[in-house]
Amino acid sequence: MTESNASASSTASTPLTAQTSPTRTETDSIGSLEIPDTAYWGVHTARANENFPIARRPISVYPDFVRAFACVKQAAARANAEIGALDDQRANLIDAACEEIKAGKLHDQFAVGVVQGGAGTSTNMNANEVITNRALEIAGRPKGDYAFIHPNDHTNHSQSTNDTYPTAIKIALAFSLQNLLGELTLLADAFAAKGREFAHIVKVGRTQLQDAVPMTLGQEFNAFATTLREDVQRLEEAVALLGEVNMGATAIGTSINAPVGYKEAVIKHLREITGLDLVTAGDLVESTSDTGVFITFSGALKRSALKLSKIANDLRLLSSGPQAGLGEINLPARQAGSSIMPGKVNPVIPESVSQVAYSVAGADATVSMAVEAGQLQLNAFEPIIAHSLFQSVTWLERACQTFRINCVNGITANERQLDDIVDRSVTVITALAPVVGYAPAARLAKEALARNESIADLVVEHGLVEREQLGEILKPERLTGMPADDNVTTDPDSAESVPRDEMTGELPVVADPEE
Repeated sequence: MTESNASASSTASTPLTAQTSPTRTETDSIGSLEIPDTAYWGVHTARANENFPIARRPISVYPDFVRAFACVKQAAARANAEIGALDDQRANLIDAACEEIKAGKLHDQFAVGVVQGGAGTSTNMNANEVITNRALEIAGRPKGDYAFIHPNDHTNHSQSTNDTYPTAIKIALAFSLQNLLGELTLLADAFAAKGREFAHIVKVGRTQLQDAVPMTLGQEFNAFATTLREDVQRLEEAVALLGEVNMGATAIGTSINAPVGYKEAVIKHLREITGLDLVTAGDLVESTSDTGVFITFSGALKRSALKLSKIANDLRLLSSGPQAGLGEINLPARQAGSSIMPGKVNPVIPESVSQVAYSVAGADATVSMAVEAGQLQLNAFEPIIAHSLFQSVTWLERACQTFRINCVNGITANERQLDDIVDRSVTVITALAPVVGYAPAARLAKEALARNESIADLVVEHGLVEREQLGEILKPERLTGMPADDNVTTDPDSAESVPRDEMTGELPVVADPEE
């Protein structure tokens, strides 16, 4: 499911402006055009591509959207046949063409641009034309024989762009989100695996980029896994909201030209075809004009993207250096980092992940503005909503994949550096505060920094705690909240981080060394 492959296929197909031989003449309300006879699209698609040479990216770059449209048209054909609004012969031919498109055929013929005016009419007609001409071909008839099967009268029967287009968007988002959820889950599992691998490594935690208290590197990576699993749950909740569709609403929700029984029949067939838990909106006028669900969905994508970027930036900080930075972990070397500085290697994978996150955040702003701009009974800006959401889902999926394969799986810990930092750190003073008191502990920390000596040595030097008792207080499991068994692991399917042990036993309070 790649944009590059889809674009290549579209480029290889018949150019929309080329006048190849032979051609067929197609006519719409504007006039007539010559259409290459090899093309499955028709006059409406040709005009759209003359009018909207903007993104120069056809809708085929989003295969799930093409599949979703085929599902919608197939369900409509079956519903029309069931209620007697369309004869079985035409309905079966349309059905067969849709089945082929669902299987991946003719996607290069879905050639209208992702950015278009007309509230998606060009996309709907592109689908009608391709399905119609393939159905004609299956019947042994020439493309353009619209007297037998017509894009509007038969393939679009009982429908309007205003119900098929938003329905296809919702179905396509549900389809494509499954791939993203799968990649997010695999990425979370990769971080959890590193959490288990690094469970025994004590380090200094930081708040506001300043030394805080000890923790383990495993806890840090387990937290990454947990936050990603939480986002899987939030996205699953968001996709559930996409299940309400307005098929049968037609133009503005009054169901004009939709026969009695069609609304009930089409949702039944659409559920069967897609396997999704779809329902017909209770108020079709409201459902046709309201696109608020896309704000909710976009917001969930933005949340996930920005949290992913936060993790990527944490890895950049932790791996910074390797000599003049933190240097706590090592990221896999993926490519030379400079054209002038020999041997320099940059964190290119986390950098690319963050750039995807910025794009998703920008797309969320676009979706918000487009949703607000809807007027009266319709939102004319659904094409940019669709493009923004599909691109965000697609890019996030790919970002998660490269993050996992080309970065997270190969991360190693710089244990010598971490041990050295912990040995020199004054952060263990927090564990001693209940014993010596907060104010004395603060003075000890200041003294340790000034003299460049360890807290442990100063505490013993001042006679505040015996060396043996100090060793008990400063055990790694007490400092980090970890169980005493360094080999503890976490369930990779669990969203919880490594279990914590509470500190037990009363610690003696000793006198302030300056009192």
